[in-house]
Amino acid sequence: MSVQERKERERADRERLIVATARELAEQQGWDAVTTRRLAERIEYSQPVLYSHFRGKREIIGAVALEGAAELAASLRAATGAERDPRGRVTALARAYLAFAARNPAVYDAIFQLDGGLAFAREDTPEPLQDAFAALLESLGEVSGDGVHPALFTEVFWASLHGLATLARSGRLPPGDTEARTELLVDRLAVL
Repeated sequence: MSVQERKERERADRERLIVATARELAEQQGWDAVTTRRLAERIEYSQPVLYSHFRGKREIIGAVALEGAAELAASLRAATGAERDPRGRVTALARAYLAFAARNPAVYDAIFQLDGGLAFAREDTPEPLQDAFAALLESLGEVSGDGVHPALFTEVFWASLHGLATLARSGRLPPGDTEARTELLVDRLAVL
């Protein structure tokens, strides 16, 4: 391995460490606790080293969002892959989405709530975000109904899932009815 290759590998390792540490800190204490000073202390590098990878917290949030979007897409595909009928796929997708949001609140916020400097719904949208939407569209497009554009239906269904995830997490919905809400969403929105 050349010196250049070793340096590039070490740089990539440091970047992964920064993102993983930011994510861990955010999940434990919230995004307000994530500062370059705290990250530098936790990973035992100087703040200038952090700034050599990311210009600030916004870019770190963006990196966590991209990583999280890839994980969300994989989770959705894993949940829907074994389902043979459209209803089963849509139900599995809804459950997997809500479970991901509940298990990873800081990552979910990085993807959908916080400013990570990422473009959404544009030509320059990063691939992991496009892929997360594609994972939704793969199952939802087939149940959009006649005359309804599959991407438009996917946006509305996704917005409903996002609303459920956000309202449940903030304590604005009673905690025991997640499954009933999921069934109602699938039954009333999807054309099965």
